[in-house]
Amino acid sequence: MYQKLVIVGNLGRDPEMRYTPSGQAVTNLSVATNRQYTTNSGERVKETTWFRVSVWGKQAENANTYLRKGSKVLVEGRLTQDPATGGPRIWTGQDGSPRASFEMTAQTVQFLSSRQEDQAMGGGNNYNNNRGVSNGGGNYGNMDDSMMPPPDDDIPF
Repeated sequence: MYQKLVIVGNLGRDPEMRYTPSGQAVTNLSVATNRQYTTNSGERVKETTWFRVSVWGKQAENANTYLRKGSKVLVEGRLTQDPATGGPRIWTGQDGSPRASFEMTAQTVQFLSSRQEDQAMGGGNNYNNNRGVSNGGGNYGNMDDSMMPPPDDDIPF
């Protein structure tokens, strides 16, 4: 069995990088995807779906270095389900309303924004000409150990 999720969106905040106790880098991205459509009654609807993305290894370090809030990215990976519900992570927001987030583990992250676009959004000056990050593998079987997420008990958050 196999699953693959591909999303294209913008970062809703700057990446957050941490290291596991074993020293492996993990960066969390908050990616918003947008969809617009018109209903039968002619009403224009804008729909935003948020994804919490975990990036591991060297890709995590590169994502943390080169991406900023507003950066456009293409992420390929797998959907990570909540062990308690078997679906998206569900919680109650501060206003008391139910909330859900879709979580995914990235296999590849490609940077789609140009250097000028990222700098215009307030990105750092340490951006080089590397526009994309990819492990080059088509599936998890081709990933080296630095790209594989550690067991759940090794995650520091």
